[in-house]
Amino acid sequence: MTTPFPTSAPLPVVRLIPKANARAIRHGAPWVYENELVTDRRTKALAPGTIAVLEDSLRQPMGVVTVNPNSKIICRMLDADPEASIDQAWMAAHLRRALALRERMYDAPYYRLVHAEADGLPGVIIDRFGDTCVIQPNAAWSDALIEPLTAALIEVTGVKNVLKNASGRTRSLEGLDDVSGVLAGTAPDAAVPVLMNGATYMADLTGGQKTGIFYDQRPNHAFAASLSRGARVLDVFSHVGGFGLAAVANGAASALCIDGSAPALALASEGAAAMGVSDRVTTRQGDAFDVLTALRAEGAEFDVIICDPPAFAPAKPALEAGLRAYERIARLAAPLVAEGGIIGLCSCSHAADLAAFRAASVRGIGRAGRRPSLIHTGFAGADHPQLPQLAETGYLKSLFFHL
Repeated sequence: MTTPFPTSAPLPVVRLIPKANARAIRHGAPWVYENELVTDRRTKALAPGTIAVLEDSLRQPMGVVTVNPNSKIICRMLDADPEASIDQAWMAAHLRRALALRERMYDAPYYRLVHAEADGLPGVIIDRFGDTCVIQPNAAWSDALIEPLTAALIEVTGVKNVLKNASGRTRSLEGLDDVSGVLAGTAPDAAVPVLMNGATYMADLTGGQKTGIFYDQRPNHAFAASLSRGARVLDVFSHVGGFGLAAVANGAASALCIDGSAPALALASEGAAAMGVSDRVTTRQGDAFDVLTALRAEGAEFDVIICDPPAFAPAKPALEAGLRAYERIARLAAPLVAEGGIIGLCSCSHAADLAAFRAASVRGIGRAGRRPSLIHTGFAGADHPQLPQLAETGYLKSLFFHL
């Protein structure tokens, strides 16, 4: 195989087939699928993550791409300039732009610093927790160039610690391993407190889900909290207490956090203790479907319920089953909402678009015998920008209904 990143020799060239939509790529579409590229023996021999020049079918250069013959997304656009050098300086320039945007939006360095293609670093997720950053290099090129990427990150942000999180489905689709570790500095020896919306969340940066916390729900936490003053709140799939702690921090009478993970619930309790609200926050471990059924049998009632499950439809083959699961959650949760109360339903499945998710949610509420009115539709926070040409970057949807 060729080496992934030749330093002096000309970059290899890959070429679109005549039927490929070259115009879409020139207008910002960031991906080339394997059925759009000439995949001869030479192209198939390229090492995953190879940097190459992409040409159209007429041999006109279109820019610099990263190539992974092992992935259905065989090319990811890096730079529209075919002369661009993908080195530490190039990475630092992208990181500076991303940092400047976040510093305009947030007073404290706790946010998603890089949201993959939308920030010009395809497949790369970077979440910041003060002087520590967690990188998810979900594309082969970023995994192979992790050292200059780490150096650029430290250069631009001044962080002391950089961790690698190699969990998740995306890396397996790229043919990458699941080995996490420390790239620079040291890993925190305890959960890191993160202040958002008046609440304190405890983020486990090495053993928690994803990078340790879900920054994307920040504005939706705030909206739910604004409806929760004096309310009895149920936070289903709570993780470290995302909606529940924000609600209590903003005047909720109580919050019950439900999750299948005992460590996540322990962090929710730790956050409540740090806020001085342990008397108003309780937890219950178990399968959400089972717990909702049990709460109905117990005659429980809540003024605000939020359900924020994992991706039930992570890809198109799982779409129908995923929509049925979203409908079921709505059907089980709606009867627990007091008259005039609020139910918030969330989906992080990019395969389920807003219309399909909304329809499934309304069906579930209707099957529970409740009459909903949609009062708010929420999306990911501004530190999770969307690339208009890539629907997958607009994955998060939150629907709030008055019952």
